[in-house]
Amino acid sequence: MKAIVIEKYGKDVPLVMTEQPMPAIGEHDVLVEIHAASLNPIDFKIKEGKTKFLLNYKFPLILGNDFSGVVVQVGKRVKAFKPGDEVYGRPRKSRIGTLAEYIAVHEADIALKPHNLSFEEAASIPLVGLTTYQAFADILKLQEGQKILIHAGSGGVGTFAIQLAKLMGAYVATTASDKGYELVRSLGADLIVNYKKENFEEKLGGYDAVFDTLGGAALEKSFRILKPGGQIVSVSGMPNARFGKEVRLGWLKTAILTVVSRKITALEKKHQARYHFLFMKPSGAQLQVLKAYIEAGRIKPVIDKVYRLEDTAQAFRYLEGGGAKGKVIVKIK
Repeated sequence: MKAIVIEKYGKDVPLVMTEQPMPAIGEHDVLVEIHAASLNPIDFKIKEGKTKFLLNYKFPLILGNDFSGVVVQVGKRVKAFKPGDEVYGRPRKSRIGTLAEYIAVHEADIALKPHNLSFEEAASIPLVGLTTYQAFADILKLQEGQKILIHAGSGGVGTFAIQLAKLMGAYVATTASDKGYELVRSLGADLIVNYKKENFEEKLGGYDAVFDTLGGAALEKSFRILKPGGQIVSVSGMPNARFGKEVRLGWLKTAILTVVSRKITALEKKHQARYHFLFMKPSGAQLQVLKAYIEAGRIKPVIDKVYRLEDTAQAFRYLEGGGAKGKVIVKIK
């Protein structure tokens, strides 16, 4: 099968399309012929080796973290799926590799594709959808009437997050540029801060929650807008000791996280807030929940560009440029 691989970590390491062996499936696995995959910032982090502290991969490494496609074979203990089923999913972190013609994935990590979406649209959902759902429903427990700031509202995560937050009844502020203004407004954002002209931390206050996709200075400034007891969920900030304990990284790595996240911990105490680093988990059950929202027309995918598999390197460069409005997709079949 054709697949996009790297032979080592590095920012300038080339993406190579090669022939790789067909994946073997276990008794609880499903073999899927991939029709489309989406690109996400985690792909850059993996490629550059920035996730080595948390994830250990072997080379050659097939990249890609979510997909849609058609089931072609099932393991002997698989009950929920059969050949011919159209599915979408996010494989578990030890089994990534969706920039390929086929993938073997555990049946618990996939769901039937929303019937009203194309394969390209369905591929745009799993990673951003699960990330946002776990942030809002599992961690923040977002309630109707609460106020949340969603950073980078016109990006891949942001476009989904605005819609889910509105569906849950929240008041949504977001940051965007002039180019993204109409898009985030159309998705339901109540207040839009033009980050090129305004400082969100000066304009906002008394918020219950922040969903951070940027990290760095934006994350640190976000503490200023929270009410006492407010919460921040970040997918781009520094993991802290709480995260290390939750995922059982062991005492040494948890101790290291205690040191490197001490600035965030100090901001938590200063602002009487709680900070959560989110490392999303695959979940076919949660994809079923999102499927129902999508089929009811309450959430729609937002796609910027679609590339061919052989143009994946160009797709990476486009997404890394930071101007994408919505998701960047790689069409494989």
